[in-house]
Amino acid sequence: IAGFEAVVRGIVLAAYPLLMYRAWGDAVVVSKWYLAVGVMSLLTVFTIPLLVRYLSRRWVYALGISLYVLSACFGIVGGKATTAALLCHAMAAATAFVCFNAYVLDHVAKLDFGRLESLRLLYGGVGWTVGPMLGVWLMQFWHGAPFVIVALGALSMLALIWRLRLGNARVQVLANQRTASHNPLVFLRRFFFQPRLVAGWFFTVMRSCGWWVYIVYVGIFAVQNGLGDQVGGMATSLANAGLFLAPLMLRWIQRRSVRRAVRTGFLLSGTFFILGALVSPLPWATVAMLVLGSVFLVLLDVCGGLPFLMSVKPSQRTEMSAVYSSFRDVSGILSPGMAWLALQFAPVTGVFAVGGLGLLAAWGVAGYLHPQLGVPGAQRVRASRRVRADPT
Repeated sequence: IAGFEAVVRGIVLAAYPLLMYRAWGDAVVVSKWYLAVGVMSLLTVFTIPLLVRYLSRRWVYALGISLYVLSACFGIVGGKATTAALLCHAMAAATAFVCFNAYVLDHVAKLDFGRLESLRLLYGGVGWTVGPMLGVWLMQFWHGAPFVIVALGALSMLALIWRLRLGNARVQVLANQRTASHNPLVFLRRFFFQPRLVAGWFFTVMRSCGWWVYIVYVGIFAVQNGLGDQVGGMATSLANAGLFLAPLMLRWIQRRSVRRAVRTGFLLSGTFFILGALVSPLPWATVAMLVLGSVFLVLLDVCGGLPFLMSVKPSQRTEMSAVYSSFRDVSGILSPGMAWLALQFAPVTGVFAVGGLGLLAAWGVAGYLHPQLGVPGAQRVRASRRVRADPT
């Protein structure tokens, strides 16, 4: 499923910013539309638990994927209808992400989350790596060509979900879910009273903001500085090629700790984003710095969501899956809002600098994570005994 969705989303990942820029001709206007789409996508996320209460989760999943097909139809029309395509695409991604993570929490043990994330990224590596560059390349022949692939990929994904006969939650969790409230105000209050969940969610938001800035503004920066349309797609594909390193990154994380991995990812990605802004008189150097920063965003893709997922209570899986999935939409609101503000006073490189500062802020917050987060219980006990036995 992750592999098919990577194709569906990856093929238009770099195409959407370029098509939106062509349709509206102004980076500020594009940022405003992305902000509006982010708000609608966020509202979609918080309606999913309510829909799941009345429909099977599999049906909700299917409705979400159908929105991918609708987005492809708008994309084929082209022009300013691309905005409607972007909206449907974002709503589809939000719905699919909530349902996917709910299934993950139902069927995957906490200590296997890291392995699952690395495998998910590995299976999606081809779609995320080849897709952005291929989508931009196809646009030069016909603007609707990438959207044909979106429609075919979404239909294949839908067929696979129905073939697997994915249902609702596991039997032992159903009783808890029947009594759980699906009112967004109720489960949001529960979320805010759990500091570990709030911190884990903040990490995913800032990681997503980093990707948002990279994907949307590298292509616009390249066009404005005469580097051509292809650079944005190539930079996105090159960054996503790092997904093939996910299993190696997981091994590196397992030899250290989730806390150290999260801090390393935020520190180095934020540093390279700021360096990219500082060397902006050399456009190719800026692109190179941002590509290096994206390597550490991939590291955060592997480990950045673990603090949240490891803290979710079994009785709150569907609701907290919706909260967790909102990081994509909150970043889709926060990032264009921040970009719009930065563009009032600075060129596009100012967006890279502000994004880098946000990543460094997350690095500071990650310092409060437990040093042994994600370590199996037996190993954690042995480690604590060694610390007590050490006279220093």
